[in-house]
Amino acid sequence: MASNISERIVDDLVANGIDFVTTVPCKQLAGVIDVIEKDERIYHIPSNKEDEGMGLCAGAFMGGKRPCIIMQNTAIGVTINTLATLIQYYQIPLPMLISFRGELREPVACQVEMAIHTKPLLQQLGIPTFHMHHQDDAEELGEILKYTQMCSKPTAILTDASFWGGYK
Repeated sequence: MASNISERIVDDLVANGIDFVTTVPCKQLAGVIDVIEKDERIYHIPSNKEDEGMGLCAGAFMGGKRPCIIMQNTAIGVTINTLATLIQYYQIPLPMLISFRGELREPVACQVEMAIHTKPLLQQLGIPTFHMHHQDDAEELGEILKYTQMCSKPTAILTDASFWGGYK
């Protein structure tokens, strides 16, 4: 039984067959990344950039793995081409656990601009998007992961600062 939300998320990933994860550094997702780094059930490769990570996930999928990428919403813009011409074209079921920066109480002004565009960009690409505001929302993570596999599409799982306990 997971003792905190980061462990619970990783346990849900594993319970739903995720065995390959790539991550891009993120302060809000640091707890999840730390748990993944120590978990021998998941093969973890850190990425320098989100589009590079999606390429790693595509290769892992084509090699028989079930991938997931962990990233910030501020990089959605640099992933558009990779999402459309690689992940979606080849129908790769890719859950994207995304910290959603730029909402209420955001301390960094430049984060706000990408927050404004994140959901419309995902919608324009036809990517199912789920937004978690409270840790209780994580109860749906297993179903979201099953949905991702069933529809063979990328899905965006947005977790905002409220989900992680606020900005610190």
